[in-house]
Amino acid sequence: MSTEEKYTGWQEAAQREKKTLGERMVLNGKELRSFFGVILFFGVMLILSAWLAGNPFEHTARIGSEGILKRGWGPESDSWAIIGVVTILAVVFEFLDSAAGMGYGTTFTPLLLLLGFDPMQVVPVIMIQQACAGLSSAFIHRELGNIEWSLKPLSESVKLWFAISLSGCLAVIFSISSVYALFQVGSKWIKLYVCLLLFAMGISSFFGRRRVREYKPGRMFFFGALAGFNKGIGGGGYGPVVTIGGIMSGVPVKSMTALTALSEGTVCLVSIVTWFFLLNRGLTMDFILLPSMMLGSMVSVILAPYTVRVLPEKVWKGVIPVYCCVIGGICLIKLLPTLF
Repeated sequence: MSTEEKYTGWQEAAQREKKTLGERMVLNGKELRSFFGVILFFGVMLILSAWLAGNPFEHTARIGSEGILKRGWGPESDSWAIIGVVTILAVVFEFLDSAAGMGYGTTFTPLLLLLGFDPMQVVPVIMIQQACAGLSSAFIHRELGNIEWSLKPLSESVKLWFAISLSGCLAVIFSISSVYALFQVGSKWIKLYVCLLLFAMGISSFFGRRRVREYKPGRMFFFGALAGFNKGIGGGGYGPVVTIGGIMSGVPVKSMTALTALSEGTVCLVSIVTWFFLLNRGLTMDFILLPSMMLGSMVSVILAPYTVRVLPEKVWKGVIPVYCCVIGGICLIKLLPTLF
């Protein structure tokens, strides 16, 4: 069976590309109802986040990081509040992540660390937020026609999701367990490798954006494993590797951003289970940032897939590789001082 005869899951997106910009902007009642459903979901998650931020478990506690102490919350305090700067940054980075398939954990994590927050206040929270945002974004992408998920007949999109998620989940379990529970080693050299990899993949994808790539789904096992390993190390680096890897494997850009969202959400769910297992092994976490991140994600996970639908495919073929290189550059700038 040829690629054209397969039920890929991105036929509807290809047909929508033939419509005008104005036609792609029009929303029907079903799509508007899906928006309301996602907002309601994040409202519930905001309430749960507030509960977690109050340190309800034995191994959850307020970590006395610089970012917390300057707000007057000492290590003995269970007080929390919406942190404005974190919420605003979450809006920006979640929009970019849901639209381009990358950028939230990779750039937001080091930025939060620079703002004085502890890794145990950042990385586990990023995993929870990205699980909720990734699955919600994938749902909206489907509702807006950027991708289709089908089990009967089994679509290529579902097969790719399984391949990416399986390899990513195995890699993220290994990386979290080995780095945080067994070896306690630094990850700067792994991060340097990923930074250079992002540059290489971004440049290759940009200069090959006009070429019609042959569909090679087998490559996604490798890209999924590499992305999952980096996700477990530092909460970021997943989206750029999977998204650019998918584009290089012949998946249309718009559908690949939706695939990345669903795959990242799945991997993050496994990460959350792994983190909570480590929580019972004596690791202390602080969920003070979670309510701010949930609030910031509420609108972005709707607006980003809508923007993906409206703008032409050729725009994203140029924007996403450039953005990948920008992310790699930002990470490299933050990383270089720690190497010498």
